[in-house]
Amino acid sequence: MNGELHVWGCLEPTGSDLLDHPARHAVIVRVSKGAGTRRARPDVRGLAIRVPGPDRPTDLLLSTVGHGRLGRRLPMPRRTFDAVYGSIAPYRAARRLYLAAGPDPEGAPVGTDIEQVGRHPADLLLHVIRSGNVETVGRLHLGDLLPADTDAALAFDPIRNASPDLRPTGLLHGARALAYRASQRWRGATPAPDNPPAIAATASGQRVA
Repeated sequence: MNGELHVWGCLEPTGSDLLDHPARHAVIVRVSKGAGTRRARPDVRGLAIRVPGPDRPTDLLLSTVGHGRLGRRLPMPRRTFDAVYGSIAPYRAARRLYLAAGPDPEGAPVGTDIEQVGRHPADLLLHVIRSGNVETVGRLHLGDLLPADTDAALAFDPIRNASPDLRPTGLLHGARALAYRASQRWRGATPAPDNPPAIAATASGQRVA
């Protein structure tokens, strides 16, 4: 679906242009269910955000997680899309951080049934977590649904489609680089262009020069 990411910036800079600079970005968003359970049955739910860039987009992929310092690192089935989403593994900007999103008390709810999501506007808040401190840095507005064929052709890849100053890091993300490729080819989507330096930086935990 179409959306808008309104970032108002971090009080203490992270080293990421996307997170530090106030801006409004026209984005593409996908919500999903990991196991594809029906209607409001429990499932690990996913939130994918694509922010356009001059060379390639920045893809952020989050999934429903638990609460607290340990819980946010574990995928957790939920009955609704109005839940807490997290990056599970860290990102690297000037230092390590986690990304999260969750319900906006002042916005419209996303909903529970995947068949109904996107039928009306909805809102989530974007958070940055550093050293256990949670800072709300923006709002994600979910808008109109994309045509079915356009949505089916989308291939989100947070490893290859990452900005040099905000990069997923760690072995978990490194293993995902292969999984994303295989999954996208299996369902007939065109994978993101290859990006060996990005994959190497993810595995090593370093920023791309």
